Amino acid sequence: MIRHHSMHKLAALFALFLGGLLSLSADALAQTGSTSKHGAWSIICDVPPGAAGEQCALMQNVVAEDRPEVGLSVVVLKTADNKARILRVLAPLGVILPNGLGLNVDGKDMGRASFVRCVSDGCFAEVILKDELLSTLQKGENATFIIFASPEEGIGIPVDLNGFGDGYQKLP
Repeated sequence: MIRHHSMHKLAALFALFLGGLLSLSADALAQTGSTSKHGAWSIICDVPPGAAGEQCALMQNVVAEDRPEVGLSVVVLKTADNKARILRVLAPLGVILPNGLGLNVDGKDMGRASFVRCVSDGCFAEVILKDELLSTLQKGENATFIIFASPEEGIGIPVDLNGFGDGYQKLP
């Protein structure tokens, strides 16, 4: 089972993902930003400090019910110049970094992404969201992101893809 986090948690993570590291409180962002729901996903928009305009991201936060300390925040955003799409995942501290982050969609192995940096809330894995992966996510029903607590132990965290395609189409 998966438990979805509140909008305040989403808002705080949105600030983190867009570079306004802890400069806005979750309450302030939730009050000033705009949100919309798309199935299991949310689009959150706000003007981060120093940005010329509003930025938006498609997000979902999940926690494994049987291991509440293990959760992920999955974010899709477009670069400011609209030339690239990025899939960014925040995993908890303590993951084995060299193993990367695995992804499986509807039983198909999609490969692994490398972790690029760690902050106080966790570690980021990031990939350019190319057409093939985007199409797979839009058509898929369930994704499983795999993190490693030890070199041998992969922990699969299911992510509901319901609403991903609709949310992505509406992402500015």
